[in-house]
Amino acid sequence: MDARDNDRVTIVDIRMPFWSMVIFMVKAAIASIPAFVILSVIGSIVFALLGGLLGGLHAMI
Repeated sequence: MDARDNDRVTIVDIRMPFWSMVIFMVKAAIASIPAFVILSVIGSIVFALLGGLLGGLHAMI
């Protein structure tokens, strides 16, 4: 038997009151807003660069 076999954990049930879960989900949704903004800015920059490159190629043809 390997030592790594004893490191496995299986969760079969989570007991959490309903309103605690609601508060947790609201906090998680609020915390995801800055990540969405950062990813939107990065995506806008990438698409602007690609659009500039491909738009420049289109103008040459």
